[in-house]
Amino acid sequence: MERVSARLLCVFCTLACLGGCAGLEVAKERGTMTDFQELAKAEWRQVLHDRCTGNWQDAWFLDGRKATVTNGLDGMTFTAGPTAGDDSCHAVLWTKDSFQGDLKIEYEYTRTDSAVRYVTILYIQATGSGDAEHPKDIAAWSSLRTVPSMRLYFNHMNTYHISYAAFDTRNDDPEEDYIRARRYMPDPGKGLVGTELKDEYARTGLFKTGVPYRITVIKKGQELFMHIQGDGREQLCHFRNVGLPPIVKGRIGLRHMYTRGARYRDFRISVPAEPQDVKESASGND
Repeated sequence: MERVSARLLCVFCTLACLGGCAGLEVAKERGTMTDFQELAKAEWRQVLHDRCTGNWQDAWFLDGRKATVTNGLDGMTFTAGPTAGDDSCHAVLWTKDSFQGDLKIEYEYTRTDSAVRYVTILYIQATGSGDAEHPKDIAAWSSLRTVPSMRLYFNHMNTYHISYAAFDTRNDDPEEDYIRARRYMPDPGKGLVGTELKDEYARTGLFKTGVPYRITVIKKGQELFMHIQGDGREQLCHFRNVGLPPIVKGRIGLRHMYTRGARYRDFRISVPAEPQDVKESASGND
């Protein structure tokens, strides 16, 4: 009888623990959403707005020989090269401007491919490693990236990276997508080891081909928030840089691995409003 009672007690304790853990996770998610909403509603000053209907070269420059970029009334269509495994078919669009400090990045993203392998990446505040061949200003060595191999970026840049609408390189299941974040640590030979930021979001069901999604990314200190909304769905991803050096300044980049393509619209970048900006906003001045 005592053994049965002990076993029942263990079962009840386990269930209570699981219930408590689930409750903590829900509370954590609610707290994270509250944090994001407060940041999103804060005073921001817009420093870049590309409607993506004019000439893309006014605001961007391109890494990659085989990519195509076109503008139309529906936005900027950006398509990497067609051959999987050919590094010259990778492509990255970079903002001509650099941005410092906390940021809010907003845009509409619509997949134009139906691939179930490879990734789309948002680079946040990228700079070079700072050696003679890879100076801080990445535009100064863009000639080295006409074939934009992934290793040129994670071995020689400091940047945050968020991969989304993403699949493993050997995947065949359209449901096995993921969203992940990294902080590149330029050290040739180490690659991506130790660059991951927790957490990872798998099997999201987001980013269906031809469906527009509104993406808002906020970088606040050592934290990244990525809010995705579209097709009747909403997802908030949260990443923290706990033990790696901060990222403070650089360009914004859009990477498509080979075979990947998307259309972008209404691309905006904002920085926190200065006290004077807030005062003028409150007084009704624009």
